[in-house]
Amino acid sequence: MGELEEIESVGFWPRARRFLSHDSGAFAQFVKYGVIGVLSTCVQMVVFYVLAATVLKCLGPDDWAVRFLGLPAVSVGAGVRAFRAAVATAIGFTVANIFCWLMNRLFVFKPGRYRWYVEFALFFGVAALATVVALGVQSLLIKYAGMMTTLAVIVEVIVSFFFNFFIRKFIIFKG
Repeated sequence: MGELEEIESVGFWPRARRFLSHDSGAFAQFVKYGVIGVLSTCVQMVVFYVLAATVLKCLGPDDWAVRFLGLPAVSVGAGVRAFRAAVATAIGFTVANIFCWLMNRLFVFKPGRYRWYVEFALFFGVAALATVVALGVQSLLIKYAGMMTTLAVIVEVIVSFFFNFFIRKFIIFKG
């Protein structure tokens, strides 16, 4: 018996298919949402740091991304840095949320409460609202608390994550 046949005989593939389906249960749904959230966050961070290191230079000399990843630093005022970080975050947000909507629709929540374009608009609108609130926190932390950009972005992501899950689960999708 081959390795693949052994796994199938134990029932791995049927369980994996069920886990990936929309009928996987509340715990599996939250786990899948979290995994997709992490992947979406990675997409957002990659877009953010590509922009922050090139077009929208907003990383200060003391930033972790400069120290540990060797990304270029810029010496500009905190207000300029906060504005550029917000623009880079907004662009990363857009790309990441398109990815996130597709993955959530395919693997986490049951689509169909609304037509796909209404669902997308609601999904994006809720994410935009959460991000505006979280960006406000991020900008205040950078500008007034002197927080490094990378740490402020982490706070922004955490605030957005929890807000988005509950709105998406109970309002946008069928559950």
